[in-house]
Amino acid sequence: MNKFPLPIIGAAAFLILFVLVNAAFIVPETSSALVFRFGDPKSQYTEAGLKFKMPFAESVNFIDKRNRNLEQGQTEIIARNQERLIVDAFARYRIIDPLLFYQSARDERNGEQLLGRQFDRSIKAVLGEVTVDEIISTQRAELMRRIRDLLSESARPLGVEIIDVKIRRADLPQTNSVAVFQRMIAERNQLAQQYRSEGNERANQIQAQADRLVIEIKAEAEEAAQKIRGAADGERNAVFATAYGKDAEFFAFYRSLLAYEAALKDGETTILLSPDSEFFRYFNNLKGVRR
Repeated sequence: MNKFPLPIIGAAAFLILFVLVNAAFIVPETSSALVFRFGDPKSQYTEAGLKFKMPFAESVNFIDKRNRNLEQGQTEIIARNQERLIVDAFARYRIIDPLLFYQSARDERNGEQLLGRQFDRSIKAVLGEVTVDEIISTQRAELMRRIRDLLSESARPLGVEIIDVKIRRADLPQTNSVAVFQRMIAERNQLAQQYRSEGNERANQIQAQADRLVIEIKAEAEEAAQKIRGAADGERNAVFATAYGKDAEFFAFYRSLLAYEAALKDGETTILLSPDSEFFRYFNNLKGVRR
């Protein structure tokens, strides 16, 4: 005969199972678990898996640990040059310390409101130190990094990690956007004119240097040509002198032929001279003997 009746064994097994069901819980990959004892947070679990708690005395609250968006909406800031700007920005964050987050904010809704106010202060603090031109055109990436770093410092006591900050738009209010854009256009035109003036000045300098170099090269070439022509004339005269020394009559005949060629070159030359002129000495007589 069994010592314990079957109903008692079944009741005990059911009680043990009931206690185990209330003591065990599973933390999913996407969440962290915060364990409360009579309403007060006592411990947290950030790793996924099977966990245990005190049955009936403790409860579990799951907090999503995935990346979240914090929408800031449109925020009006006053830049360093006292111009207003409408900024639309958002941040991405995640809760890395659920216990600290609950102790600081009590719940996710209140925590996001606190984080939103810190986000607003960070935007105004960073963008208030620069001009509208820097926000719109030149330094947006650097400014977003500075906002992220400043927000990270203020969000750390909440148990929150800031992943990134993005500025979707940075627009001028409708009332002064036209005037500001006109001023920006005028500044860009002035800068363009300065670049053109500097470019023209540099072009003139290069042109002057090139012209001077051309003159120097031509002068050197002309000097070299004169030397070559002088040397050639010297050699020619030397040849003529040698020829004259060997045969004076032939030399005189050769010079007369050169004179005929120069005088009658174009074929339309009219010369009125006496037939006894010295010019025609070799014209009818190869020996130059007058008749």
